[in-house]
Amino acid sequence: MNSCLYECDVMHVRFSPRAHRFVYRLFLFAIDLDELAVLPRRLALFSSNRRNVYSFFESDFLPTHEPLHPGPLGGNEPIGALPVAATSPVTSLKERVVAYAACHGVDVAGGRVVLVTLPRVFGFLFNPVSFYFCYDRHGTPAAAIAEVTNTFREMKPYFLASDPAEAARGEFRLRVPKHFYVSPFSDVDVAFDFTLRAPGGRLAIQIDDYVGTGRTLTSTLTGPRRDLTSARLAWFTLKYPLLTLRVIALIHWHAMLLWWKRLPWFAKGARAAEQRDLYRPHHSLNSNSPPVSTDLLVRRGLAKAGSLQPTDAA
Repeated sequence: MNSCLYECDVMHVRFSPRAHRFVYRLFLFAIDLDELAVLPRRLALFSSNRRNVYSFFESDFLPTHEPLHPGPLGGNEPIGALPVAATSPVTSLKERVVAYAACHGVDVAGGRVVLVTLPRVFGFLFNPVSFYFCYDRHGTPAAAIAEVTNTFREMKPYFLASDPAEAARGEFRLRVPKHFYVSPFSDVDVAFDFTLRAPGGRLAIQIDDYVGTGRTLTSTLTGPRRDLTSARLAWFTLKYPLLTLRVIALIHWHAMLLWWKRLPWFAKGARAAEQRDLYRPHHSLNSNSPPVSTDLLVRRGLAKAGSLQPTDAA
């Protein structure tokens, strides 16, 4: 199988306005989305779209069929959200990924998509960030998506396309304004700087925060590949018990430590207008414009990828 596990060290180092550092260990799944039907037959503890110790529900990821917040705001429409005639709904996660890439001008139809993430663990789901690595039909790394989720359950994808030189190295780079509330100790206008490398024998990911030209925070996720077998998964279940709850507990514990160090604190509702292009918005985000359904985006992307043909555009 292409699918595997990565046993990783997660490191966060904050440089300003106060120094703070921590490291913890976890494991992540790297799931080839073409193998979703095969994995439950090979893994006793893993199921796709039904309950188990590890439950992978496609609806938990990249919900481009749901409304996008805050909707059109005078030229700030999301890329690819163009009107096309209604077609059958998109239900496959891989179809949504392919369509999303096509909306950004990258054709990955016929290629593989590998998702590095945690599924639901004993029914509980929380991923601070999941990573999609997209390969074209020739097997060349062509794009990546970093899907960031905050503790309010809001979700925002960031799209990274590779230039030819980066593709040869399997590397994706992007610096982009965050426009998303991730932490009360990080303002929404901070820039994310992503460095993602296509996973192989080792996973290597780095995300930095910048305020202007100054780096304020670095986060890394690194670790070796492990075979995805029932025995390995059972051992990791014992080695890393209640992993999702542990991640959530660590987030709140270190938030308390940062508060104790008197870091400046930002309320979520204080800059609601600057939190945009996200899914499943929290009620604190009030907008005069209604959300726009990005089912249109998906269908347009599928049409570009050759899966659908638009029959009518207004």
